[in-house]
Amino acid sequence: MENEIIEEPLLEKKYYYKDCPGCKVDQAKELNQGVSIINLLIIWMVVLCATLPAQSLFPFIYFMVRDFNVAKTETDISSYAGYVGSTFMLGRALTSVSWGMVSDRYGRKPVIILGVIAVVIFNTLFGLSTNFWMAIVTRFLLGSLNGLIGPVKAYATEIFREEHQALGLSTVSTAWGMGLIIGPALGGYLAQPVEKFPQIFPKDSFWDKFPYFLPCFIISGLAFAVLIACIWIPETLHYHKGSNESTDDADTLENGSSRVEEVKIIHKNENLFKNWPLMSSIIVYCIFSLHDMAYQEVFSLWVVSPRRLGGLNFTTNDVGNVLAITGLSLIIYQLTLYPHVERTCGPIGIAPITGMLSIPILQSYPFIAMLSGITLFIVISAASILKNILAVTITTGLFLLQNRAVEQHQRGAANGISMTAMSLFKAIGPAAGGALLTWSQKRMHASFLPGTHMVFFIMNLVEGLGILMMFKPFLSQEKKRHSDQLH
Repeated sequence: MENEIIEEPLLEKKYYYKDCPGCKVDQAKELNQGVSIINLLIIWMVVLCATLPAQSLFPFIYFMVRDFNVAKTETDISSYAGYVGSTFMLGRALTSVSWGMVSDRYGRKPVIILGVIAVVIFNTLFGLSTNFWMAIVTRFLLGSLNGLIGPVKAYATEIFREEHQALGLSTVSTAWGMGLIIGPALGGYLAQPVEKFPQIFPKDSFWDKFPYFLPCFIISGLAFAVLIACIWIPETLHYHKGSNESTDDADTLENGSSRVEEVKIIHKNENLFKNWPLMSSIIVYCIFSLHDMAYQEVFSLWVVSPRRLGGLNFTTNDVGNVLAITGLSLIIYQLTLYPHVERTCGPIGIAPITGMLSIPILQSYPFIAMLSGITLFIVISAASILKNILAVTITTGLFLLQNRAVEQHQRGAANGISMTAMSLFKAIGPAAGGALLTWSQKRMHASFLPGTHMVFFIMNLVEGLGILMMFKPFLSQEKKRHSDQLH
């Protein structure tokens, strides 16, 4: 069927292509001034099912690697655990740009569906790992084929009106932050079920042979349900005459085809790597991603480490309780406080302040380890809540800058570049965090920053670098779009 332009007289010279899915979404946005709760829920569930397998292993990876019998000493377990944690991000780093380009060419929806399928398959296989190398390979494949986070960020920008984009992208970052919390909570509660729930899971059963399969199975089941729901989500990409154009291009038809061709030429020749507002926000995002991923690895390993090594000697259930409380707090923050913060301070105005506040919180962790009992649980829970809320605030602001720095036809590729760079840094995070924790636990009696004081100090140095880079002239705000200049 040939493309047909439909004029909506009530919408002030807005033109839509009849069979273009992106135009249908734009038309719906024009007619509906509010926020679709269904769209928010879809984005939240897709990001959550992509994030849960990335983080669910951290509470039990220490014990899983111990069971593989690859570490020569107890202090070496953290290093091997870091390698397993890093392979997911390494795989994602190698493929994120490709997935972003595919989403720009064929649509956001197909890439999202393929990414969810990868979660269902390879997260299940990881839970069935019987040796170190099987765990490495399945995690690598899970990361390589899970290319949906970049397209989802583009989708969250495109499915909402501009005034609601902050809420859409805060849903992405909060769902990601929730995954960082709920994933480890599930891993902590459900790993080794034979030991925790002997009346339900008998000894010498399947669950005894694969003690870390249950959390992976639950997450894969959730991903399968999300996969079914994704069949009905709308596509946001524009398809005009076999190419992807923005609604702005369709609007220019009333003023002559020469302006349409001018827009197309500009779109084709634009180089994302010369877009400094985009690249500067990606670089800052990478620094904070390195810090956040190292933090997740170090926190999960530190809290289960024995007291004599500066840890809290928590059980996986204790870790699950702390992270579940943190996750609930993140939901409340995202729904109630963050939209007001963004409107008042702008997407990046509050970020340096939140970054500076997180430094003393993180450096207090070794002193928190001196507490015990219910006091320890309350204080570490409060510190975890504050640390994660501050991290989510920074991440959401950077998401907004990245997606507003480009137009729709390049948004998938831009987010692919962001995910590739971020994944490289996040691949370094677990390995570096595990190695730093191992090294710090071997110097418990050093005269300068003994034990875990050192690992948290180094992490704060990375945080400080990110804070400095958020100021001008390094971090630049969104550039004026070409299509805006032509109108």
